[in-house]
Amino acid sequence: MKSPVVKRSIVIAGHKTSVSLEDAFWEALKEIASNRRMTLSDLVATIDSGRTQGNLSSAIRLFVLDHYRGAAASGRAVGTNERMGVSSPPVA
Repeated sequence: MKSPVVKRSIVIAGHKTSVSLEDAFWEALKEIASNRRMTLSDLVATIDSGRTQGNLSSAIRLFVLDHYRGAAASGRAVGTNERMGVSSPPVA
């Protein structure tokens, strides 16, 4: 049986590293980076620099979860309106 977790390589702060993430988390991470007009590497570097414990893969999962929880709590879902069932206001 194929594992739903895929190992992916990424360069952060000039160093190549790998993270093991499910496709849904990887796609959500790319979506968040795009919405913030950041590169994926820059967003992962930001997540990496802010983590206090655990591995980078876990930190990314928690970041994505917190992002969408915050969006749902504020009544908006950036980029995932259909999946979350929430409409977001137009971006100014």
